[in-house]
Amino acid sequence: MNFPTYRQQGLLVAGGYPLVDMMSQIFSNERDPLHGRQLPVMYSSKSHGFFSISGNLGTQYIQAVGWAMASAIKGDTKIAAGWIGDGSTAESDFHAALVFASTYKAPVVLNIVNNQWAISTFQGIAKGGSGTFAARGHGFGIPALRVDGNDYLAVYAVAQWAIERARRNLGPTVVEYVTYRVAAHSTSDDPSAYRPKEESDAWPLGDPIERLKNYLIGKGAWSEERHAQHAAEVEAEVLAAQKEAERHGTLHSGGKPSVRDMFEGVYKDMPPHLRRQRQQAGV
Repeated sequence: MNFPTYRQQGLLVAGGYPLVDMMSQIFSNERDPLHGRQLPVMYSSKSHGFFSISGNLGTQYIQAVGWAMASAIKGDTKIAAGWIGDGSTAESDFHAALVFASTYKAPVVLNIVNNQWAISTFQGIAKGGSGTFAARGHGFGIPALRVDGNDYLAVYAVAQWAIERARRNLGPTVVEYVTYRVAAHSTSDDPSAYRPKEESDAWPLGDPIERLKNYLIGKGAWSEERHAQHAAEVEAEVLAAQKEAERHGTLHSGGKPSVRDMFEGVYKDMPPHLRRQRQQAGV
């Protein structure tokens, strides 16, 4: 079970989650799997091993450890993976998670995505006096690795190693992925206000897709022509999914979830004041 931040939607895509459903949630239309009850990119899919994205960063780390502990206690073979950004490692939840993971040898992989900037705060502030974020795992007696996060093959190898440790009940692993957030933190963010404009051009690790493409071409397993064709196919698939999602409604028109849905799935036994509100709404 993955316990993600809002930057791990790729896990859903890789796991086969329908793009149409992802876009329908953005539109909060009649096909939205969460019926308009969650923010647009706060996805959730139990069947795809994807716990609800938490906007309050840090909470997902202790949830991942707790879920892994419960799995081990039940004698299950399932493991958990938690994800956090460099800035959120300064949250107390991060340290609490490492304490419990270490103490109870939870079968969990604790991933740190170090993209250098926590909105406008440089990663060195959150890191404090520690040499690396990975080194914090050692302080709790947890094996830790630091990897080039823009090297697909390195990331895959490290992830496989950490997953195997968890599956063999050897305890938690901390993995720091060193990468870079080229774009703004969000559409409301202006990175030029806090970092040099040319900084991303000088970032040494390079684009991970270009690196993998060039590696595969060098091995004779890929080509520029196949890459261009594949990119066109992916773009067509995304556009088709968008059109299908729009057919079920957008933010401005079309089908919407029922008003009734906001009363469902919150309480096992609906409190009296919500029953009254539902009656007043006529749903």
